[in-house]
Amino acid sequence: MYKAASESLKSYMPFPDKLFYKIGEVSKIVGVEPYVLRYWETEFTFLKPRKNKSGQRVYIKRDVELLLNIKRLLYQERYTIEGVRKRLGLGTADIEHRPEKDLKKTEIRQPARAIEHVKKRLRDILSQLH
Repeated sequence: MYKAASESLKSYMPFPDKLFYKIGEVSKIVGVEPYVLRYWETEFTFLKPRKNKSGQRVYIKRDVELLLNIKRLLYQERYTIEGVRKRLGLGTADIEHRPEKDLKKTEIRQPARAIEHVKKRLRDILSQLH
């Protein structure tokens, strides 16, 4: 009981105001292991920490606040991962565009349609670059 109460207080405690936070710092602030943060990145594609020159994840304050909110929703309010996406207004359809998810099973079985889909996506990307 005491541990749960102290953990809930920890999530509301202010954290140091810095430009960037390394994954170890964020892990301590949020109160989860670094592997949990890396897992959340795969589940919540809107969570994209930058990486520094040596390849380490570098979080900004907004990322840390988002992680604290995700933790609260998952651990205290008992939402599922899909529920957190919906709660944050980022359901699976609204999450960052994933071309591999656009290919339906029937398109995968039909290579010509899959190739046309890839060409269309590449043309879209090219037009955004110009």
